[in-house]
Amino acid sequence: MHKALRFLGWPVIAGLLLALLVIQLFPQWVGRDQQDLELRQAPALGLPTLGPVSYSDAVELAAPAVANLYTTKVVDKPSHPLFDDPQFRRFFGDNLPRQRRMESSLGSAVIMSPKGYLLTNNHVTAGADQIIVALKDGRETLARVIGSDPETDLAVLKIDLTDLPAITLGRSDNIRIGDVTLAIGNPFGVGQTVTMGIISATGRNQLGLNTYEDFIQTDAAINPGNSGGALIDAHGNLIGINTAIFSRSGGSQGIGFAIPTKLAQEVMEAIIAHGQVIRGWLGLEVQPLTAELAESIGLQGGQSGIIVAGIYRDSPALRAGLQPGDVILAIDGEPASDGRRAMNQVARKRPGERIRIEVMRGGETQQLSAEVGLRPAVSSE
Repeated sequence: MHKALRFLGWPVIAGLLLALLVIQLFPQWVGRDQQDLELRQAPALGLPTLGPVSYSDAVELAAPAVANLYTTKVVDKPSHPLFDDPQFRRFFGDNLPRQRRMESSLGSAVIMSPKGYLLTNNHVTAGADQIIVALKDGRETLARVIGSDPETDLAVLKIDLTDLPAITLGRSDNIRIGDVTLAIGNPFGVGQTVTMGIISATGRNQLGLNTYEDFIQTDAAINPGNSGGALIDAHGNLIGINTAIFSRSGGSQGIGFAIPTKLAQEVMEAIIAHGQVIRGWLGLEVQPLTAELAESIGLQGGQSGIIVAGIYRDSPALRAGLQPGDVILAIDGEPASDGRRAMNQVARKRPGERIRIEVMRGGETQQLSAEVGLRPAVSSE
């Protein structure tokens, strides 16, 4: 009896296991519904795709065109902190002893042209009495400011040296999130330093840093002293000018911002040609159109717009007939859904050009025409 069970046991167990396997693989054979999870399987790759094991060629190409900046300025301050106290000055007036002392700061700059033009940040050079440029090859010289644009935080410098290593410009409008990027600069004055990361985002704005914002965001370490330095791609081409960091401690936290090369080049060329950046201007202040405001003025179907909150005296907007409370629906046929975007659209116009403005006033749509004016210069101090 035991021999018979032993003889028949293994075939029975094997049959049960086979049946379970069949049910698992082909549930429809036994009346069970087959579950299709629609999972996406990656294709088999013949050879793994590898990136470069070193970015030394890119650094070797770009690093000579990145210079260290040392700026100094003379400040006139009270000789004792107590002299700044309003109550103290109330009794003794402003005729208090003061002392003059020298303040220095660090930064970086990019050699854009072999003719000696450099780009850096306006906040690095603003108010400086002396700017010393130190090149990677050991040469040092004084630089003069050709012009600055506080609204994009850019400044153009000029040095008089020969055989300058100019950087190669990349196409910042072709970059993609995830691209490898390298930041070159002079953090904390330790000397030229290279850090690596990726492009974290593009087109960052509304950060409250500049008037005109279109930042590249990167996690390549950017620290104080990197301002004005180069953000390059994996081939050594310039894609941005490092300008700011987001940090709670003052050091790098992996959120840095750079001005795209395309914008920086446009600003530089305008400053060299005209001494300033020429931008169109209407002379008005706007505020967003909320859903509640849109409903109150009768806008239907989620139509977008911006509300005129104020108008400057003797401005193009005033001469065009715009009034506070008007809702701007479109500028030259382009919907005015965002105040910053509309301001940039007007800024791209040349002074003297005319633009069409569609507004809603008193529940009725009107078409206005305005002649674009020249945006007043902003002090760089």
